[in-house]
Amino acid sequence: MKYPEFLKEKGTIGFVAPSFGCATEPYKTEFEIAQKKFRDMGYNLMLGPNCYAAEGIGISNTPEKCGAELTQYYVRRDNDVLISCGGGELMCETMDYVDFDQIKNAPAKWYMGYSDNTNMTFLLATLCDTASVYGPCVSSFHMEPWHPSLQDAFGILNGTKATVNAKGETTITVKNYDGWERESLKSEENPVVTYHITEPFLMKSFVGDKETKEKVTMEGRLLGGCVDCLINMIGTKYDNVKAFKEKYKEEGVVWFLECCDLNVLSIRRALWSMENAGWFEGAKGFIFGRPLCFGQEIMGLDAYNAVTGILGKHNVPILMDVDLGHLPPMMPMITGSYGKIAAADNSVSVEMILK
Repeated sequence: MKYPEFLKEKGTIGFVAPSFGCATEPYKTEFEIAQKKFRDMGYNLMLGPNCYAAEGIGISNTPEKCGAELTQYYVRRDNDVLISCGGGELMCETMDYVDFDQIKNAPAKWYMGYSDNTNMTFLLATLCDTASVYGPCVSSFHMEPWHPSLQDAFGILNGTKATVNAKGETTITVKNYDGWERESLKSEENPVVTYHITEPFLMKSFVGDKETKEKVTMEGRLLGGCVDCLINMIGTKYDNVKAFKEKYKEEGVVWFLECCDLNVLSIRRALWSMENAGWFEGAKGFIFGRPLCFGQEIMGLDAYNAVTGILGKHNVPILMDVDLGHLPPMMPMITGSYGKIAAADNSVSVEMILK
């Protein structure tokens, strides 16, 4: 696994829009405020041509132009990290115009984004053997002060979260936060808001399909993202999961997953598809973020048995309702890193080793 260098003082942050751009409110105002914050911190900025575009369908521009921007800004040497402008709907179409051979042969560079950006963060790991950050898009960095989750995410990019363990390995550790946002106060009229934290952090732990109050641990290569995006890759030319698992078979995979538009029935169907594609064979464990349909029940099915009903047979730890995904805050996850996860007493820590 290739790991990028950390962003240095006075380095250059690049922004790209392979999914939605920051063309409408509140994202435009948030992006501009975030840019000022980064400049005030001493960083240089480089904006891709699609950052303010709204010419595409479900993405900022045409798939061709989005793919060209993403490839060019990744391989060029005059920016040091890339942060995505936002999520969206059809970034999968962008991938047809991304030159993964160029990216694989270029020096590794941190790329950060979530949701639709799974199309890039996941494929960087599985196609290019290069680590990436499943974390917030740029508009979140407008808030003052930064939520600790944003400090953690940027601390990965610039290395301030990094430590060295007894083996001389670079490690980065993140932990859950105190509470989460069920309803955002953000709107076109009121774009500059912090997270509206109203709900306490309450995690559920399972081993197989049985809930447990005991300490849970798991370790392996961290792989995952937004399930809505991942299921589209199954069986396509971008599905390199089997080869990735074979390369890291001695370590195994810990899957981190979260859902956006899927209801509880769709979650179960999606996991069934991933299971039958062989993705979860030999999995060391699963971490699930709170789904956007949090609390939903359909035909007696809720988010918990939607997951355990499919994955329980693996008899490995499953953590649910962790800080990950579309109901913020979210722990940033380094896709491709070696993770050591420990959960007990309604808290979870994720140690990510860059090896």
